[in-house]
Amino acid sequence: MARASKVGRNDPCPCGSGKKHKNCCEGKTRQKIGTVGWVTIATMITAAAIVLYFVVISPPSGNPSARTCPPGQVWNAAHGHCDPIG
Repeated sequence: MARASKVGRNDPCPCGSGKKHKNCCEGKTRQKIGTVGWVTIATMITAAAIVLYFVVISPPSGNPSARTCPPGQVWNAAHGHCDPIG
């Protein structure tokens, strides 16, 4: 089986342009993130932040008395967390 050889910087470019690889396609082998890529990343971060807020950070909605606290604690609606009884 034939093995593909690595193209050197000063070798002719395999695209057939006649230029050296370093002056033609060498920089094109790296993939750059364009505007669409950055918008996608920003959208994903925003969606993750919204999910984090509603699932983890924000207190549950509904009747405060229905919120469950560990034994020996009661829900403090003014502060939005459980406080020790007494």
